[in-house]
Amino acid sequence: MRYHVLHTTEYHYSQSVQTARHLLHLVPRPVPWQMLERQALRIDPEPTTRAHGIDVFGNPADRIEFAASHDHLRVESEQTLTVAPRPWLATPTDGPVWEKVRDALDYHASPLGDAIAGAQRMRFESPGVRVKRELEAYAAPSFAAGRPVIDAARDLMRRIHAEFRYDPEATEVGTSVVEVLENRHGVCQDFAHLMIGCLRSLGLAARYVSGYLRTDPLPGQALMTGSDASHAWVAMFVPEIGWIEFDPTNDCLADERHIVLAWGRDFGDVSPIRGVIQGGGEHTLKVGVTVTLVEAGN
Repeated sequence: MRYHVLHTTEYHYSQSVQTARHLLHLVPRPVPWQMLERQALRIDPEPTTRAHGIDVFGNPADRIEFAASHDHLRVESEQTLTVAPRPWLATPTDGPVWEKVRDALDYHASPLGDAIAGAQRMRFESPGVRVKRELEAYAAPSFAAGRPVIDAARDLMRRIHAEFRYDPEATEVGTSVVEVLENRHGVCQDFAHLMIGCLRSLGLAARYVSGYLRTDPLPGQALMTGSDASHAWVAMFVPEIGWIEFDPTNDCLADERHIVLAWGRDFGDVSPIRGVIQGGGEHTLKVGVTVTLVEAGN
């Protein structure tokens, strides 16, 4: 699938912002199944300084600073890219039993392979995903003794999709995973955090993936939930297979409809735009995302 993506973010401040610093995760991460053809990042007003680099998780990141006062900020990210089917869609197995995966991720005195060592950092709680007994208890029915880990994770994903209601007004950025579990509603960020917390509570490695969904559905398919904004889903590590991505908001494995921007421990690591400002007073925020299919040659 070849896509055109347009992601706009607009802040309007009631008072002038005197200085500001922002970190942007708006350039798609290089991954084997995704090829970026063109990327444009337009910022108004023009930042005083601007630097592009790679963050601690390997994601492209832009750092911008403003030394002059301004009453608005508009960031427009436009890109064309091609997305191929994910490798895990061809995985013919449900993987090893989940206890074996958990034990492989435990600390060992002997040297670990790079893949397992890298996955271990995603086993522990993070600022946005605390590991709680309530999450372990919720995950337990899906992770019966001896159940293959991929099959168990898919069951957990299906339960979250069935038992939680998508409601953009129900939560805020700071809503805890336990609150989401208790109230049974939220948005894609909440469902991703919930599933990550459940997996980590069992000793498994899971990370947060931010990105986009195709906006216009294929003929005969329904519009996917969360396709009109930036999206979030989950990746779980399985030794000998690698990372497998699950979308609990839509009850599916990530496929060529999912475009990866960045990944980290939770939303806080990969927020599209975050920063600190001096001044500004009250502000309004408007975000728009469109992801459309592009014909070859266009």
